[in-house]
Amino acid sequence: MNLLSAQNLSHTFEYELFHDVSLELQEKESIAIIGVSGSGKSTLLHILSTLLKADEGSVYVLNENVSTLKKAKLAKLKRDSLGLIFQSHYLFKGFSAYENLEVASMLSNKPIDNALLERLKILDPINQKVTELSGGQQQRVSIARVLTKKPRIIFADEPTGNLDKETAHEVMQLFFEYVESQNAGMVLVTHDEELAYMCQSVYRLEDKELKKVK
Repeated sequence: MNLLSAQNLSHTFEYELFHDVSLELQEKESIAIIGVSGSGKSTLLHILSTLLKADEGSVYVLNENVSTLKKAKLAKLKRDSLGLIFQSHYLFKGFSAYENLEVASMLSNKPIDNALLERLKILDPINQKVTELSGGQQQRVSIARVLTKKPRIIFADEPTGNLDKETAHEVMQLFFEYVESQNAGMVLVTHDEELAYMCQSVYRLEDKELKKVK
């Protein structure tokens, strides 16, 4: 099944970032987008994940043209089907790590999985305030929060930037297992080409074009 289809996207922010970019994501597929800083990788990810609207072109998520959806239906699609992970954690600072996960659990009506917390090595500090956690622990809480809601598509922007190399590889393996077991898909933006090439497909954004390199 086609989970995501971007057709002829062009976008300008002070200068043209990319032009006539197209991309498709299938079930059980992982895609990485690489490129130098300022090439537009994060902006492209934000457009694919419906956070931004491209100047030109169309984005279809689960066969829905997101530009034609009413606000309530788009919000439901984002809540139920899309999971966004950023290098900045965007956790509720006054809450404990567990309370942050409870919010995702209640909104999605999906249970919190202690095995997931244990695998991400956040089971022991789960009741601490997020401000008491290290940057790496906060990053892993944000990853657990997204996986708790069981999204069809994971959009991840430098999701391992605060993690050591070993933990980063473990997290990537967790993503791949999730994608396979849940018939989901993932679009990853990263500067780390070693992590990128762990994905099934790799694209490089340069000179305003998206070129497949793997």
